[in-house]
Amino acid sequence: MSDGFFMKGWIEAENRVERAHELYGDGRLVEAAAELRAAIEINPHKATWYFNLGLTLEAMEDYSRASTAYRSALQLEPGDIETLSCLGINLTHTKRYTEALKCFEQIEQIDPNFEPSYCNRIVTYSEMGDHDNAELMFYLARQVKDECPVCYYNIGASLYSRGQYAQAIDCWARTLELDQEYPQAHASIAEAHWDQGDLQTAKLEYLAELQLDPEDVDTILDFAELLIQLGEIDQAEETFCRILKKTPDHPGAHFGLAQTATRQDRLVTAEEQFRLVLKLDPEYPQVHAKLGQLLLRQGRIQLAVRHLQKELLQCGDDTEMLGELGQLFIEAREVQQANQVLMRLVSISPDNAQAQHNLAVSFLLMHRLEEGIIHCRRALKLKPDYALALYNLALAHLQKGQIPRARRYAARALAIYPDNIHIRRLARKLGSDGIWSRLSIQLRTPRGGHKVMH
Repeated sequence: MSDGFFMKGWIEAENRVERAHELYGDGRLVEAAAELRAAIEINPHKATWYFNLGLTLEAMEDYSRASTAYRSALQLEPGDIETLSCLGINLTHTKRYTEALKCFEQIEQIDPNFEPSYCNRIVTYSEMGDHDNAELMFYLARQVKDECPVCYYNIGASLYSRGQYAQAIDCWARTLELDQEYPQAHASIAEAHWDQGDLQTAKLEYLAELQLDPEDVDTILDFAELLIQLGEIDQAEETFCRILKKTPDHPGAHFGLAQTATRQDRLVTAEEQFRLVLKLDPEYPQVHAKLGQLLLRQGRIQLAVRHLQKELLQCGDDTEMLGELGQLFIEAREVQQANQVLMRLVSISPDNAQAQHNLAVSFLLMHRLEEGIIHCRRALKLKPDYALALYNLALAHLQKGQIPRARRYAARALAIYPDNIHIRRLARKLGSDGIWSRLSIQLRTPRGGHKVMH
């Protein structure tokens, strides 16, 4: 073949890469990736083209193929620290933490002053639950670059995951001091205030985030969820509808409309919206549980239970969802199923007082009094002022005929909630000899991404 043939091919490849850059800038990622693949097919010896393909695929959230592209680039340029850094970030996204750490450590050996190799390890170690090393990376990063907004953001996420909300907020505030338009910093602060119960401050922070990026759908959804919590149902509904004007098939927005309809007792509309969510995304989290809860309110028990069981199959080890499902199965009088769910929850989270108590309720409803008493006591050990656990312990000892113990637990519950009608009634009856045999057990249960790499 002539030199002219090869030259023509190289020119075509370069033109395709240039076209890919334009498409990427316009957000046409699929087309950009196709142009890069075509260029690589013509000339497979350009590391930067594989690197750009990796970036494009990662923007499409196609992390597996992005990883392959980065590895191909490294075969051509093994010591390129930018590619190693992107591969490490990619591997963290896909939870391949050991491999990610090897990438960042290799960068450190090549160039110990490349600050992102430390900064990004904050996220990797945080995801692994190794927060001591996450903090170590934070301090090492600051020795290279003292004022890095990404480092403060990432260590804030580590603190948040440990429940250290005030410290996390301080770190994210510092992020904003260094970069007033840092993405998701206001939203992260909002979530931390929300978790602390300061909903009004959370609202202000979400509004600040939306001023910076009015089209961020995830932030809009979170903001609308907060409005529901604040009782601003009409405004929440308007916010969900705003999303649907641009994206009519957005399952999260339809899920939100189902919740607002439920709050307004428009149960038919709520059910229609929940079923639409399932049509759009059969595995959308929580929708089976919420639909099951709605059906329970309507007395459609068997259908409700089927939806609760479907949620159970897909919720994995989500402790919050397991707790909710346990309560809902109790409401549906599927006590054996509730017991199994709550046993699973307690095995994952043994220090969860509410889980221990609800497990106790399931045992007591199954007339397994000793096991119920054991778990009520465990709940009280974790939360000594747990009035519901005291109340149910009183009922359990009453069933066993141990009246003095029942009186003591009822008295302790009454001291915590002196105006509770159920506790007052039980304490009053236990205070009169000879009438406890007429009491019946009425067991009660309570109703129930911050990481950026560079």
